[in-house]
Amino acid sequence: MKTIGTHNYYVYILTNKSKTVLYTGVTNNLKERIHQHKNPLPFSKAFTTKYKCFFLIYYEHFNNIEIAIKREKQIKGFSRIKKEQLIEAFNSNWGFLNDSI
Repeated sequence: MKTIGTHNYYVYILTNKSKTVLYTGVTNNLKERIHQHKNPLPFSKAFTTKYKCFFLIYYEHFNNIEIAIKREKQIKGFSRIKKEQLIEAFNSNWGFLNDSI
């Protein structure tokens, strides 16, 4: 059992190569989750598979899962413009961050 405050949770946004689709998710292992999105099970009908959202452009770190889930829901409720502003404040050129995590 982990000590309180030592958990790692991430809220993240993925996009496709042309940066036209945004996907928001939450995970406790960002690197592994991106790998799963990029290498889905055969015949997967998942949103990220369908729209080829494999490129990390934004993430936030949390120590508490309830707070992370609340933030994920908040971001999912944002308009496209508000999501773009959030991404640009964190990653101004929308560079793909997959290799830097």
